[in-house]
Amino acid sequence: MAIEIPTHGGTVAFGGGRGLGLIAGPCVIESEEHVHKMAQAIQKIVGPFVFKASFDKANRTSLAGFRGPGLTEGLRILSGLKPYGHAVLTDIHEAAQAEAAAEVCDVLQIPAYLCRQTDLLVAAGRTGRIVNIKKGQFLAPEDIRHAAEKVAASGSPRVILTERGTTFGYHNLVVDMRGLPVMAGLGHPVVFDATHSVQQPGGAGSASSGQPQFIETLASAAVACGVDGIFVEVHDHPRHALSDGANSLDLQRLAGFWKRLTLLYATRHSQEFVNA
Repeated sequence: MAIEIPTHGGTVAFGGGRGLGLIAGPCVIESEEHVHKMAQAIQKIVGPFVFKASFDKANRTSLAGFRGPGLTEGLRILSGLKPYGHAVLTDIHEAAQAEAAAEVCDVLQIPAYLCRQTDLLVAAGRTGRIVNIKKGQFLAPEDIRHAAEKVAASGSPRVILTERGTTFGYHNLVVDMRGLPVMAGLGHPVVFDATHSVQQPGGAGSASSGQPQFIETLASAAVACGVDGIFVEVHDHPRHALSDGANSLDLQRLAGFWKRLTLLYATRHSQEFVNA
């Protein structure tokens, strides 16, 4: 199943061999100015993509962690991207947020920790919007089908499944690349979250740390395994990011990163490769 999202300058496609889709943006809305700056900068580098940013980071390690502007102000800021033709994704944490978020966003995202929350999944499905479900760090790849079925049965068959690593001991995640074709076998486009997969949850004590030097390594492996898209948190100054800077991709590295991944995708889907 292919999912297409119209955006400025073209269409972002996930699935069907129609190109490698990109979901990119800062972890959290830091300011209206920063959202517009990042959306324009990413668009200039990669072309059509889906912009992502959270209005609330409800699962911060510490109570002191920056959470974002909240639902009302966050959606107002994200709605400001629509006149420029940007496709927008944000995550929701409670069923009551689904309808309001759907009025602004093209894609609703279910956080990994909440992928088993039935009421949240049903509410997202009832909006009819595309729903991106992050596979929980605790979940076997084949078991994400239950979350997808809840959304589809509630009114939205357009489901994307995203791999973001599996808990491996304390403060560490690993990616089992075998899970990517397993998830693809469920009949929905599969996206690989290249930045949260290198996160080290709680690794900095009162915040998460990460290993950004492995972002492209894992993303390349995922593309070679046949994923339909890449999710990557991007920031112009990762060291000063208000959330997840430790595992974000520096904006200055995005051009080379995306060029190499799209070349790899093209090779993976070339007729010569398919017939080999």
